[in-house]
Amino acid sequence: MGGQKFEYDESGSTFFYFVLSFLGLILIPCTFYYWPRKKREDPNVVKEQCQCPECMCKRAVLQTSEPYRKLKSLLIKLVLVGGWALLFFLAYKVSQFDYEMSNFDPYEILGLPLGTSQSEIKRAYHQLSLILHPDKPTGDQKAFMKLTKAYQALTDDEARKNWERYGNPDGPGAMSFGIALPAWIVEKENSIWVLGLYALIFMIALPTAVGMWWYHSIRFSSDKVLLDTTQMYFYFFHKTPQMALKRVIMILAASLEYDKRHNSQVVERQSDNEEVPLLIRQLPNLNEKCKEMPLCRMYSIKARAIMHAHLSRIPLPPDTLDRDRMFIVKKCPYLIQEMISCVNQLIMLAYAKRISRLPAIETIENCMKLSPMIVQAMWEFKSPLLQLPYLTDDHLRYFATKKRHIKNLQQFAQLPLEESRAILKSLTDFEYSTLMKVLGKMPLIDFSFRCEVIDDEHTNVVTAGAIVTVTVTLERKNMSELFGDTSAAEKPSIREEEEDQENEGNVESQNQVKKPIWAKQGKKSHKGGKNKFKSGNVKHKVTSNPSNAAAAAKSEEKPVVKKQKSNDGAESDLESGLESDEEKFSSDDEKKTAEDDDFEWEKFQQKLNKREKLEGKSKLSHAVHCPYFPEDKQEYWWTYICDRKSRTLLTAPYHVTNLVDREEVQLKFTAPRWPALYTFTVCLRSDSYMGMDQQLDIKLDVKEATAIPTVEPQWEISESESDQNLQGSEYTTDTSEGEEED
Repeated sequence: MGGQKFEYDESGSTFFYFVLSFLGLILIPCTFYYWPRKKREDPNVVKEQCQCPECMCKRAVLQTSEPYRKLKSLLIKLVLVGGWALLFFLAYKVSQFDYEMSNFDPYEILGLPLGTSQSEIKRAYHQLSLILHPDKPTGDQKAFMKLTKAYQALTDDEARKNWERYGNPDGPGAMSFGIALPAWIVEKENSIWVLGLYALIFMIALPTAVGMWWYHSIRFSSDKVLLDTTQMYFYFFHKTPQMALKRVIMILAASLEYDKRHNSQVVERQSDNEEVPLLIRQLPNLNEKCKEMPLCRMYSIKARAIMHAHLSRIPLPPDTLDRDRMFIVKKCPYLIQEMISCVNQLIMLAYAKRISRLPAIETIENCMKLSPMIVQAMWEFKSPLLQLPYLTDDHLRYFATKKRHIKNLQQFAQLPLEESRAILKSLTDFEYSTLMKVLGKMPLIDFSFRCEVIDDEHTNVVTAGAIVTVTVTLERKNMSELFGDTSAAEKPSIREEEEDQENEGNVESQNQVKKPIWAKQGKKSHKGGKNKFKSGNVKHKVTSNPSNAAAAAKSEEKPVVKKQKSNDGAESDLESGLESDEEKFSSDDEKKTAEDDDFEWEKFQQKLNKREKLEGKSKLSHAVHCPYFPEDKQEYWWTYICDRKSRTLLTAPYHVTNLVDREEVQLKFTAPRWPALYTFTVCLRSDSYMGMDQQLDIKLDVKEATAIPTVEPQWEISESESDQNLQGSEYTTDTSEGEEED
């Protein structure tokens, strides 16, 4: 290693190579990804867009929502063009570097052919030296030094040998290891500036950037919600387990995302002191005199008033409160999703007996109801038909007449086109075609499920305490498939069932919590027995599993059926008949086992593939028609299982965000611990449209779990049988070996 040298770049050539390669690695991908491109609008997509005034105004607002978009694209273009100009300049600079000894050929320098005699070499050197000598007018010092070295390489024997062996008349050159940085960086007079630059980058700028990023990130959850907001949700939902819908709106408006102290994007204006009180006077039941913190703070009252105005579709001043409305409303979907998550966690904590109050299922369902209300800017009691463009409250009287009573979108889509046009005869042809176009794109969900026990041998038999897997299948179609189809069955709506219950008077007031089924006492006494408990002795307690508690109640309320004794002959005939049936079907069961094994293995592989697909879940489905929502919205859904009788939640609500054509979701819960017949409900709720909710009932016949055998029957061997087996065994024992030796 004595001939090696380690030095900085004196000429700057290697530094230019380093900068050239580094700049190329950055510019090529950045140009590909960041070069501003004009979006090509598909003419078919433009034709399919809603042309109602509200949607056109929304698209215009979205286009102007980025005022610095053109300036930003111009700056990006200037930076990229400047980078490419610097790249070409460096490439030209590198191409001009002249390496003297890269291709040293003395014959070529002297202008002589290979194998020329010494006399001709001297003559050529003399002639060229008269021209290239530095003292001559035509002299060139660099060319003269090259000429001298070429002459020495051909006249000096040692120099000639070095050139023939190493390609250099000076002998072997030392291997040099250099740093692609200019030498002025390590010069003494520049050391202070270099150290200052290092300190500025690595000791000030980098820690400051990391600290700012960390301080900003720790304030938010994974769903971009402030942790203080999540904590507030936990407090209020735990304080009020049975929460009405208007109370949920108050909690949502109190989110700290709308507070200037927690969110710098919030704009507070001097005009709010005049405009907000005027708006409050127009809104009934706002409850602005609430004294709870932070519900009584000004930002919360302002956000609540704007939400009420949004749900009532009250026009607001465009330059002030309407901008605040767009800012508040666009944050509502993921805040509502956080509220649902908080209520679900409280329910799980109540089942685990970590907290004493069990939130009612109405609380989490009210949170779900609020999402389509915000997206469509409608109150819950409004007709779902008002989601269509150009329809107002005045048009609804034509949908409820003696001949017809149309309450939802599906019923309206099933009408013959002539009849629907006659109902909306006040609309122009353009308005009617736009309305039907929007209706045809709305979702029509085929909602079905399959119930099984995956880890059991008999997947269709549900035993007590087993883990039940309900595979919910969602198939999305367009509402246009129902146009004129009067034979299509109507989807079972959750809202209609709740209205029927209210009309029948089976639902208690919202402030009174309905007792769960396991807290009820049997009113009738069975023959031959008495009621075990007196009325009023059993208190409502939170159990670890609601289905198990419901099972206990049903098993207690189940009447005791006495068995009638028969004569011995009848019993023997019955037993012999059962034995013959078992022998008949045992052979058939053995034949089916091999086929069932293959089928179960294929099902297991399909479920593994489904789990892998769910890991990379997308958030693109179908665009929502929501002219009053300030952003483009995608269709999302919630599906869950509950017990309507005990008003409890069995599974966590699953948020389906990628329903394009067909999607399957697995919901799991523990079966009740007591054998009986149970009725649970699988619910589907939309977060974007009103009147799209559905539910299906599960009839779950829970069988008694088979007892786990303590001793396998094949190992139960009597002493006499063991002695006989030892006598006839081909294997010897320790005692038999001792007897043979004697």
